Amino acid sequence: MPHDISAAVLPDYDRPFEVRTVQLDDPRPNEVLVKLVATGVCGTDLGVQAGHTPFPLPGVLGHEGAGVVEAVGAGVSTVKPGDKVLLSFTSCGVCRNCKLGHPAFCQYFLTLNLIGGRRADGSYTLHEGGEPVNGHFFGQSSFATHALADERGVTRVSDDADLAALAPLGCGIQTGAGTVLNILKPAPGTTIAVFGAGAVGLAAVMAARLTSVERIVVVDIVQSRLDLAATLGATHPINSRDLDLTQVLLDLTDGWGIDYAVDATGNVPVIHSAILALAPLGELALVGAPPVGHTVDLDVNFMLSGRRVIGVTEGDSTPQLLIPALIELIAQGRFPLDKLITPFDFSNINDAMSALKDGSALKPVLHFA
Repeated sequence: MPHDISAAVLPDYDRPFEVRTVQLDDPRPNEVLVKLVATGVCGTDLGVQAGHTPFPLPGVLGHEGAGVVEAVGAGVSTVKPGDKVLLSFTSCGVCRNCKLGHPAFCQYFLTLNLIGGRRADGSYTLHEGGEPVNGHFFGQSSFATHALADERGVTRVSDDADLAALAPLGCGIQTGAGTVLNILKPAPGTTIAVFGAGAVGLAAVMAARLTSVERIVVVDIVQSRLDLAATLGATHPINSRDLDLTQVLLDLTDGWGIDYAVDATGNVPVIHSAILALAPLGELALVGAPPVGHTVDLDVNFMLSGRRVIGVTEGDSTPQLLIPALIELIAQGRFPLDKLITPFDFSNINDAMSALKDGSALKPVLHFA
């Protein structure tokens, strides 16, 4: 039987969230019912609110949930009631990419995570007053006291885990770290540049610090973020305001160019500058997403020197593999995620969204009483 929960419902684009009582289904065979302890706030949530991502509304967002399992569906075998878990994106598990170990590039990723609002079979997980409410956001919709999560997006953590400190691993942090560790895999003695010193970009910086690169360049226009990046491992923080960014990067590398780059801005002029600064065989990973329809002009001949531009989703992560690895790095003091987090009470979700939008908080984390 559906049961009442408290959820932050987004009624329409460019509107504030409204905390309401809604009804959540019981778990189906592949689903896990989780009581949330905390959930991160991500730029993708902000993108839906702004209307850049066409998630159907009214709906419940949230996709970096952390909590305790209350019940499991009949087919669930990896977690049990009482387990602490982190929630991440979902995937079908049967398409070619899923079978090859790339669930972040699932054939049905957009429908299951970003634009569907419902389960794969078209059914709703949430209702309000008998009317459906769009949910199943990244297979969870964790802006609520309880979430129904697909088992494929659930990662069990230790019983003594600090869930509020680990919640952001579900999306943004694994995206930045995974882009470096899973996709770029920088070679020793090379240069990597990260464009955008938000939570995703700084996660990429922390991951790059774990490798044997020679230089970690971070580009942003907010000095406080660059100062933080320097404490996290950036060797060359660059405030690009009023600079010819491509020329600065070429000068930094004696004209050779940067070997690896991560764009976490989604800013088309920045992306263009990053491409023009690539060294022969250089690789640019695109993580930030501009609104649909934006393009970048490229001289094909420039790309013939082996330069590559790679689109990235979720750091090409398998959550049950990468998230535990990042947790161990955090425990060792080698991945200081805590420096990015600002806590908010769940009831203050609109303050958290505003703080993310204006940059006063890099990674807001909502806490449930």
